[in-house]
Amino acid sequence: MTEGVPVLFIGGLGRSGSTLIDRILGQTPGVCSVGELVFLWERGLLADERCGCGEPFSACPFWTEVGVRSFGGWDRLDPASMLGRQRAVDRNRFVPLMRVPRLSPRYRRRMQSYAEALRRVYASVAAVSGAALVVDSSKHASTAALLARVPGIAPRVAHLVRDPRGVAWSWAKHVERPESREPSQMARVGTVRIAARWQLHNALLALVRTRGAVLRYEDFVERPEHATRRLLRLGGLEVEQLPQFLDAQTVHLGVNHTVAGNPLRFRTGEVAIRADDAWRREMPASRQALLTALTFPSNLIYRYPP
Repeated sequence: MTEGVPVLFIGGLGRSGSTLIDRILGQTPGVCSVGELVFLWERGLLADERCGCGEPFSACPFWTEVGVRSFGGWDRLDPASMLGRQRAVDRNRFVPLMRVPRLSPRYRRRMQSYAEALRRVYASVAAVSGAALVVDSSKHASTAALLARVPGIAPRVAHLVRDPRGVAWSWAKHVERPESREPSQMARVGTVRIAARWQLHNALLALVRTRGAVLRYEDFVERPEHATRRLLRLGGLEVEQLPQFLDAQTVHLGVNHTVAGNPLRFRTGEVAIRADDAWRREMPASRQALLTALTFPSNLIYRYPP
Protein backbone atom coordinates (compact mmCIF):
# COMPACT_ATOMS: atom_id res chain seq x y z
CA MET A 1 0.00 0.00 0.00
CA THR A 2 1.24 3.46 -0.82
CA GLU A 3 2.22 5.46 2.26
CA GLY A 4 -0.46 7.80 3.56
CA VAL A 5 -4.17 7.62 4.30
CA PRO A 6 -5.86 5.60 1.52
CA VAL A 7 -8.66 7.66 -0.01
CA LEU A 8 -11.05 6.35 -2.66
CA PHE A 9 -12.40 9.40 -4.48
CA ILE A 10 -15.64 8.97 -6.45
CA GLY A 11 -15.60 11.48 -9.30
CA GLY A 12 -18.24 12.31 -11.88
CA LEU A 13 -21.16 14.58 -12.59
CA GLY A 14 -23.85 14.90 -9.92
CA ARG A 15 -26.96 12.67 -10.10
CA SER A 16 -24.90 9.74 -11.35
CA GLY A 17 -25.49 7.42 -8.39
CA SER A 18 -22.50 8.39 -6.27
CA THR A 19 -24.46 8.60 -3.00
CA LEU A 20 -25.74 5.04 -3.38
CA ILE A 21 -22.27 3.71 -4.13
CA ASP A 22 -20.74 5.78 -1.34
CA ARG A 23 -23.26 4.42 1.19
CA ILE A 24 -22.72 0.81 0.14
CA LEU A 25 -18.94 1.12 0.33
CA GLY A 26 -19.19 2.79 3.72
CA GLN A 27 -20.94 -0.23 5.24
CA THR A 28 -17.86 -2.36 4.67
CA PRO A 29 -15.85 -3.09 7.85
CA GLY A 30 -12.71 -0.96 7.79
CA VAL A 31 -14.22 1.69 5.48
CA CYS A 32 -15.37 5.18 6.44
CA SER A 33 -17.53 7.16 4.02
CA VAL A 34 -17.58 10.94 4.51
CA GLY A 35 -19.94 11.81 1.67
CA GLU A 36 -19.08 14.96 -0.30
CA LEU A 37 -16.27 16.37 1.82
CA VAL A 38 -15.87 19.25 -0.64
CA PHE A 39 -18.85 20.82 1.17
CA LEU A 40 -17.31 20.55 4.64
CA TRP A 41 -16.81 24.29 5.13
CA GLU A 42 -19.95 25.52 3.36
CA ARG A 43 -22.65 23.07 4.40
CA GLY A 44 -21.04 21.58 7.48
CA LEU A 45 -19.48 24.48 9.37
CA LEU A 46 -21.23 27.53 7.91
CA ALA A 47 -24.76 26.22 7.29
CA ASP A 48 -24.65 23.58 10.06
CA GLU A 49 -26.69 21.21 7.92
CA ARG A 50 -27.53 17.72 9.11
CA CYS A 51 -24.89 15.02 9.09
CA GLY A 52 -25.90 11.68 7.62
CA CYS A 53 -26.51 10.50 11.21
CA GLY A 54 -29.36 13.02 11.46
CA GLU A 55 -27.71 15.44 13.89
CA PRO A 56 -26.74 19.00 12.96
CA PHE A 57 -23.08 19.05 11.96
CA SER A 58 -22.15 20.98 15.11
CA ALA A 59 -23.79 18.31 17.32
CA CYS A 60 -22.38 15.22 15.58
CA PRO A 61 -19.91 13.46 17.94
CA PHE A 62 -17.93 12.05 15.03
CA TRP A 63 -17.30 15.38 13.31
CA THR A 64 -16.72 17.11 16.65
CA GLU A 65 -13.87 14.70 17.36
CA VAL A 66 -12.50 15.14 13.82
CA GLY A 67 -12.43 18.90 14.41
CA VAL A 68 -10.59 18.50 17.72
CA ARG A 69 -7.96 16.22 16.21
CA SER A 70 -7.54 18.38 13.10
CA PHE A 71 -7.41 21.90 14.52
CA GLY A 72 -8.06 21.71 18.25
CA GLY A 73 -11.78 22.21 17.54
CA TRP A 74 -13.78 23.70 14.70
CA ASP A 75 -14.15 26.90 16.72
CA ARG A 76 -10.44 27.51 16.14
CA LEU A 77 -11.19 28.07 12.45
CA ASP A 78 -12.94 30.82 10.51
CA PRO A 79 -15.25 28.77 8.21
CA ALA A 80 -15.78 31.68 5.82
CA SER A 81 -12.03 32.08 5.47
CA MET A 82 -11.61 28.34 4.83
CA LEU A 83 -14.33 28.47 2.17
CA GLY A 84 -12.53 31.41 0.54
CA ARG A 85 -9.25 29.50 0.58
CA GLN A 86 -10.97 26.52 -1.01
CA ARG A 87 -12.49 28.61 -3.78
CA ALA A 88 -9.11 30.19 -4.51
CA VAL A 89 -7.64 26.73 -5.11
CA ASP A 90 -10.27 24.08 -5.87
CA ARG A 91 -11.86 25.09 -9.19
CA ASN A 92 -11.91 23.30 -12.53
CA ARG A 93 -10.14 26.23 -14.18
CA PHE A 94 -7.18 25.67 -11.84
CA VAL A 95 -6.62 22.04 -12.90
CA PRO A 96 -3.70 22.98 -15.24
CA LEU A 97 -1.99 24.78 -12.33
CA MET A 98 -2.53 21.78 -10.07
CA ARG A 99 -0.81 19.64 -12.67
CA VAL A 100 2.07 22.09 -13.12
CA PRO A 101 2.08 24.34 -10.02
CA ARG A 102 5.44 25.92 -10.88
CA LEU A 103 3.60 27.96 -13.53
CA SER A 104 2.24 30.16 -10.74
CA PRO A 105 4.22 30.49 -7.48
CA ARG A 106 1.30 32.42 -5.94
CA TYR A 107 -1.15 29.65 -6.71
CA ARG A 108 1.33 27.03 -5.50
CA ARG A 109 1.55 28.74 -2.09
CA ARG A 110 -2.24 28.88 -1.80
CA MET A 111 -2.57 25.26 -2.83
CA GLN A 112 0.06 24.05 -0.35
CA SER A 113 -1.59 25.94 2.50
CA TYR A 114 -5.03 24.56 1.74
CA ALA A 115 -3.66 21.06 1.11
CA GLU A 116 -2.23 21.05 4.65
CA ALA A 117 -5.71 21.72 6.06
CA LEU A 118 -7.12 18.85 3.99
CA ARG A 119 -4.32 16.55 5.16
CA ARG A 120 -5.32 17.16 8.76
CA VAL A 121 -8.99 16.46 8.04
CA TYR A 122 -8.42 13.19 6.17
CA ALA A 123 -5.90 11.98 8.75
CA SER A 124 -8.33 12.78 11.56
CA VAL A 125 -11.22 11.01 9.80
CA ALA A 126 -9.08 7.88 9.50
CA ALA A 127 -7.96 8.12 13.13
CA VAL A 128 -11.41 8.76 14.63
CA SER A 129 -13.11 6.06 12.54
CA GLY A 130 -10.24 3.58 12.70
CA ALA A 131 -10.79 2.99 8.99
CA ALA A 132 -8.29 1.48 6.60
CA LEU A 133 -9.95 3.30 3.69
CA VAL A 134 -11.74 6.67 3.49
CA VAL A 135 -14.35 7.14 0.75
CA ASP A 136 -14.99 10.67 -0.52
CA SER A 137 -17.76 11.16 -3.09
CA SER A 138 -17.11 14.87 -3.73
CA LYS A 139 -17.17 14.15 -7.50
CA HIS A 140 -15.47 17.38 -8.62
CA ALA A 141 -12.62 16.81 -11.08
CA SER A 142 -10.67 19.69 -9.57
CA THR A 143 -10.90 18.09 -6.11
CA ALA A 144 -9.61 14.81 -7.53
CA ALA A 145 -6.65 16.66 -9.02
CA LEU A 146 -6.05 18.55 -5.78
CA LEU A 147 -5.93 15.37 -3.69
CA ALA A 148 -2.93 14.22 -5.69
CA ARG A 149 -1.13 17.25 -4.18
CA VAL A 150 -2.18 16.66 -0.58
CA PRO A 151 0.71 15.22 1.46
CA GLY A 152 -0.02 12.22 3.65
CA ILE A 153 -2.87 10.72 1.65
CA ALA A 154 -2.90 8.11 -1.09
CA PRO A 155 -5.84 8.89 -3.40
CA ARG A 156 -7.39 6.65 -6.05
CA VAL A 157 -10.09 7.92 -8.40
CA ALA A 158 -13.20 5.97 -9.34
CA HIS A 159 -14.53 7.81 -12.40
CA LEU A 160 -18.30 7.27 -12.25
CA VAL A 161 -20.22 7.69 -15.51
CA ARG A 162 -23.96 7.51 -16.16
CA ASP A 163 -25.96 7.70 -19.37
CA PRO A 164 -26.29 11.46 -20.09
CA ARG A 165 -30.02 11.04 -20.71
CA GLY A 166 -30.47 9.57 -17.24
CA VAL A 167 -28.34 12.33 -15.73
CA ALA A 168 -30.37 15.04 -17.48
CA TRP A 169 -33.63 13.45 -16.37
CA SER A 170 -32.45 13.42 -12.75
CA TRP A 171 -31.28 17.05 -12.87
CA ALA A 172 -34.76 18.08 -14.07
CA LYS A 173 -36.54 16.61 -11.03
CA HIS A 174 -37.84 18.54 -8.04
CA VAL A 175 -35.99 17.03 -5.04
CA GLU A 176 -36.24 18.36 -1.48
CA ARG A 177 -33.08 18.79 0.60
CA PRO A 178 -33.98 17.34 4.03
CA GLU A 179 -30.63 18.35 5.56
CA SER A 180 -31.25 22.07 5.13
CA ARG A 181 -32.53 24.17 8.04
CA GLU A 182 -34.77 26.10 5.66
CA PRO A 183 -37.01 24.51 2.99
CA SER A 184 -34.95 24.12 -0.17
CA GLN A 185 -34.53 21.91 -3.19
CA MET A 186 -31.60 20.41 -5.02
CA ALA A 187 -30.48 22.44 -8.03
CA ARG A 188 -32.15 21.90 -11.39
CA VAL A 189 -30.33 22.34 -14.72
CA GLY A 190 -31.60 22.41 -18.29
CA THR A 191 -30.82 19.99 -21.10
CA VAL A 192 -28.15 21.94 -23.01
CA ARG A 193 -26.25 22.99 -19.90
CA ILE A 194 -26.26 19.52 -18.37
CA ALA A 195 -24.99 18.01 -21.64
CA ALA A 196 -22.09 20.50 -21.62
CA ARG A 197 -21.34 19.71 -17.98
CA TRP A 198 -21.43 15.97 -18.68
CA GLN A 199 -18.86 16.39 -21.43
CA LEU A 200 -16.62 18.71 -19.39
CA HIS A 201 -16.65 16.70 -16.15
CA ASN A 202 -15.88 13.42 -17.90
CA ALA A 203 -13.10 14.97 -19.97
CA LEU A 204 -11.46 16.51 -16.91
CA LEU A 205 -11.72 13.32 -14.89
CA ALA A 206 -10.19 11.35 -17.73
CA LEU A 207 -7.30 13.82 -17.56
CA VAL A 208 -6.71 13.68 -13.81
CA ARG A 209 -7.40 10.02 -12.97
CA THR A 210 -3.78 8.90 -13.22
CA ARG A 211 -4.50 6.28 -10.56
CA GLY A 212 -8.04 5.14 -11.03
CA ALA A 213 -10.64 3.37 -13.10
CA VAL A 214 -13.93 4.02 -14.88
CA LEU A 215 -17.19 2.62 -13.52
CA ARG A 216 -20.55 2.96 -15.25
CA TYR A 217 -23.57 3.46 -12.99
CA GLU A 218 -25.51 0.94 -15.06
CA ASP A 219 -22.84 -1.72 -14.53
CA PHE A 220 -22.83 -1.08 -10.79
CA VAL A 221 -26.58 -1.56 -10.33
CA GLU A 222 -26.50 -4.69 -12.50
CA ARG A 223 -23.79 -6.40 -10.41
CA PRO A 224 -23.42 -4.31 -7.24
CA GLU A 225 -21.46 -6.78 -5.12
CA HIS A 226 -18.94 -7.41 -7.89
CA ALA A 227 -18.55 -3.68 -8.50
CA THR A 228 -18.19 -2.98 -4.78
CA ARG A 229 -15.31 -5.45 -4.51
CA ARG A 230 -13.69 -3.88 -7.55
CA LEU A 231 -13.88 -0.42 -5.99
CA LEU A 232 -12.50 -1.65 -2.67
CA ARG A 233 -9.57 -3.25 -4.48
CA LEU A 234 -8.96 0.04 -6.26
CA GLY A 235 -8.73 1.63 -2.81
CA GLY A 236 -6.25 -1.05 -1.74
CA LEU A 237 -8.64 -3.08 0.42
CA GLU A 238 -9.31 -6.79 -0.05
CA VAL A 239 -12.26 -8.14 1.95
CA GLU A 240 -13.67 -11.64 2.27
CA GLN A 241 -17.19 -10.70 3.32
CA LEU A 242 -19.50 -7.83 2.46
CA PRO A 243 -22.05 -8.08 5.29
CA GLN A 244 -24.14 -5.20 3.92
CA PHE A 245 -25.37 -7.41 1.04
CA LEU A 246 -28.47 -9.36 2.06
CA ASP A 247 -28.76 -10.81 -1.45
CA ALA A 248 -27.54 -9.96 -4.94
CA GLN A 249 -29.69 -6.79 -5.21
CA THR A 250 -30.42 -5.81 -1.60
CA VAL A 251 -28.24 -4.10 0.98
CA HIS A 252 -28.64 -3.05 4.59
CA LEU A 253 -27.56 0.52 5.27
CA GLY A 254 -26.69 1.68 8.77
CA VAL A 255 -26.06 5.11 10.26
CA ASN A 256 -23.36 7.14 8.53
CA HIS A 257 -21.55 10.45 8.96
CA THR A 258 -21.69 11.88 5.46
CA VAL A 259 -21.30 15.64 5.01
CA ALA A 260 -23.46 16.03 1.90
CA GLY A 261 -25.16 14.06 -0.85
CA ASN A 262 -28.67 13.31 -2.05
CA PRO A 263 -31.47 12.36 0.40
CA LEU A 264 -30.51 8.67 0.17
CA ARG A 265 -27.78 9.35 2.73
CA PHE A 266 -30.47 9.48 5.43
CA ARG A 267 -31.92 6.07 4.53
CA THR A 268 -31.29 3.16 6.87
CA GLY A 269 -32.40 -0.44 6.76
CA GLU A 270 -32.98 -2.58 3.68
CA VAL A 271 -32.54 -0.87 0.32
CA ALA A 272 -33.18 -2.55 -3.03
CA ILE A 273 -30.65 -1.74 -5.73
CA ARG A 274 -32.28 -1.11 -9.06
CA ALA A 275 -31.53 1.12 -12.03
CA ASP A 276 -33.24 4.50 -12.10
CA ASP A 277 -34.23 4.33 -15.76
CA ALA A 278 -37.59 6.10 -15.80
CA TRP A 279 -36.14 8.43 -18.41
CA ARG A 280 -36.37 5.64 -21.00
CA ARG A 281 -40.17 5.65 -20.68
CA GLU A 282 -40.92 9.23 -19.68
CA MET A 283 -38.40 11.48 -21.43
CA PRO A 284 -39.64 12.74 -24.81
CA ALA A 285 -37.86 11.13 -27.74
CA SER A 286 -36.90 14.56 -29.09
CA ARG A 287 -35.08 15.42 -25.87
CA GLN A 288 -33.32 12.05 -25.83
CA ALA A 289 -32.16 12.68 -29.39
CA LEU A 290 -30.92 16.17 -28.51
CA LEU A 291 -28.89 14.84 -25.56
CA THR A 292 -27.43 12.07 -27.70
CA ALA A 293 -26.33 14.61 -30.30
CA LEU A 294 -24.90 17.06 -27.75
CA THR A 295 -22.82 14.39 -26.00
CA PHE A 296 -21.52 12.67 -29.15
CA PRO A 297 -18.99 11.04 -29.46
CA SER A 298 -18.30 10.75 -25.72
CA ASN A 299 -21.48 8.74 -25.23
CA LEU A 300 -20.06 6.10 -27.57
CA ILE A 301 -16.74 6.05 -25.69
CA TYR A 302 -18.63 5.17 -22.53
CA ARG A 303 -20.89 2.72 -24.40
CA TYR A 304 -24.13 4.71 -24.49
CA PRO A 305 -25.48 4.22 -28.01
CA PRO A 306 -28.53 6.08 -29.33
